[in-house]
Amino acid sequence: MKNTTFKRTGALAATALTLSLGLAACGDDADETSTASEDTSSETTDEPTEEETAEASAGDQTFGDACSAVPQDGAGSFDGMVQDPVATAASNNPLLGTLVTAVGEAELVDTLNGAEALTVFAPTDDAFAAIPEKDLNAVLADKETLTAILTHHVIGEQLDPEAVVGEQDTLNGDTLTIEGDTDGMTVQNGDTPANVLCGNIPTANATVYVVDAVLMP
Repeated sequence: MKNTTFKRTGALAATALTLSLGLAACGDDADETSTASEDTSSETTDEPTEEETAEASAGDQTFGDACSAVPQDGAGSFDGMVQDPVATAASNNPLLGTLVTAVGEAELVDTLNGAEALTVFAPTDDAFAAIPEKDLNAVLADKETLTAILTHHVIGEQLDPEAVVGEQDTLNGDTLTIEGDTDGMTVQNGDTPANVLCGNIPTANATVYVVDAVLMP
């Protein structure tokens, strides 16, 4: 009888011990889960807003009143031009139709598109229209003269608005003098300067400054 009682008591004690250990283990698991949850919560950072993660537009770095005339989207927009080399980009810009024609007549498209880095002062259609039609047609028909005029507008490195200021050597072998800043910039090689109407336009291989006059070597 005593042995039976002892066995029952031992069994009950063992069961109690097992339950106790099981509850302790569950408690530890719960604590670990809670701690992990707290750690994860503490490591969570604020996600950036859609506005913060949006890519900057290529037009953000441009300056000048005429920049508003550039299309907002498509190949002729700032975001479109930055995808193409400079001669191709210019062909999509509505301000530069005559310049594109002149570059084609001088057979400079591949030269400009193939260059690693350029700065181009690009006269607008109105700038070319200021030249008497007879004289303009004569220049367009004279490849050597036309090439000299066009390369007079090109610098063999890519220059931002700060770096471009000063005397710069052109691909024609002469110099241009650039003065001012993003509040107003001029380019000249004689007595009459050309004004930058829209500057610091990025293309795939060049920086473009649209000007209001054709610069003669």
